[in-house]
Amino acid sequence: MAKNASLGKARDAKEDEFYTQLNDISNELKNYKEHFKGKTVLCNCDDPRISNFFHYFSYNFETLGLKKLITTCYKNQERDLFSQNNSEKAIYLEYCGEKSGSKIPTVEEIGIHELQGDGDFRSKECIELLKEADIVVTNPPFSLFREYVAQLIEYNKKFLIIGSQNNITYKDIFQLFKENKIWLGYKAGDMAFKVPDYYAPRQTRYWQDETGQKWRSMGNICWYTNLDIAKRHEELILYRNYTPEEYPKYNNSDVINVNKIQDIPCDYKSIMGVPITFFDKYNPDQFEILGIANSARWIGYECFTVIGEKKIYNRVIIRRK
Repeated sequence: MAKNASLGKARDAKEDEFYTQLNDISNELKNYKEHFKGKTVLCNCDDPRISNFFHYFSYNFETLGLKKLITTCYKNQERDLFSQNNSEKAIYLEYCGEKSGSKIPTVEEIGIHELQGDGDFRSKECIELLKEADIVVTNPPFSLFREYVAQLIEYNKKFLIIGSQNNITYKDIFQLFKENKIWLGYKAGDMAFKVPDYYAPRQTRYWQDETGQKWRSMGNICWYTNLDIAKRHEELILYRNYTPEEYPKYNNSDVINVNKIQDIPCDYKSIMGVPITFFDKYNPDQFEILGIANSARWIGYECFTVIGEKKIYNRVIIRRK
């Protein structure tokens, strides 16, 4: 009941309507080409007729060597990017490549199918489409990120999805990082999204362009994946030497504090706390993740990030291998 109430609240407030730019998709996806050959790709949180994810995969279908592309949307049959999801039924599209030799997908080559329900990714018919897919690529609802990832893990799917860096601090998501079942992709940092006309700006990083289109940028956006990539095996070069003065320990703890990733000491083999941005540099062959902690609570490791009277927020507890 709580989950349904939360979903209804998110839909009413339109909190999840962030639409990804094509250049952000292409800049990330260019690093994964070898993973897609012969695969069926599912984009299950998109209006397939105007989604930039559908645009990218359909126009690069032959280049990537895809087997099939499937896209679904939530209760949206209006040809409008921000149609407010007010139609009775949703649809899904299937695309198996162009047949005319033009290398440009046409309406006649795209199979349009009506769903019986509303297109919710948790519905039975959408789960059947998920089962058919090899790789899921999309920007899922921010408010349902944990539930969305849990479903991908349950059905043992490969994926590449967008989310806030703050999601790492959730207990269930962090546990997946700790178990090396999920990691960060190439892009991490600021990303701008189109938002609907009815979007009421309550925060910073909001603007309108010369056409009147509303935008919202977020500075802590990441790509989450379980596709093996070269970046994940790059060794972090360490050059700082440990001194007790430069690396104080947290109160009542043997864990030293490291304020910047580049300051991880090269000659220290015991336990340390590093900023959450560490995950962008994490190499499982070089480091072991033990837990995550902050000044108010701990997850997976009994350590509070307090030095003297100073509280330090969100530290990943690690040890060099």
